[in-house]
Amino acid sequence: MTNMNDTAMRITRVYVSPEGDSRFEDIEISLRDAGEIGMLSEGIPVQSIIFRENAATYDYDWHRAPQRQYIVLLDGEIEIEVSGGERRRFKGGDVLLVEDTSGKGHRTRTVDGKPRRSIFITLPDAPDIVQDAGEESFPASDPPAWAGNR
Repeated sequence: MTNMNDTAMRITRVYVSPEGDSRFEDIEISLRDAGEIGMLSEGIPVQSIIFRENAATYDYDWHRAPQRQYIVLLDGEIEIEVSGGERRRFKGGDVLLVEDTSGKGHRTRTVDGKPRRSIFITLPDAPDIVQDAGEESFPASDPPAWAGNR
């Protein structure tokens, strides 16, 4: 029996290694008991939502994600290959977090010969730690120009 106070949703992340290779990682999104409405994750800030349909012949050679995004597969079945050669299949109901916006990228192809529908949930750009840092992050003798203390 599953403990409803300790649950997670498993998703697959596609990311870039420091060497520029795309890789898979299985991650878990923690869920908490929200009573009668079920289990919920914490809110995740998003930028936009895009609805997409692909032809049954979809076969997209090596490419990088245009931005960090979740992809929720509604139906169909695809195979994704990362630059290290590992391949995984995904079908309707699977969720991916695609973050390989640089490096060698990945390739995607339809494997069931049917059109596929999916939803892209784009994420805000990753924060720039230099721009988000305060003046206290720099030596007093060398504050950044944007701090206004010259």
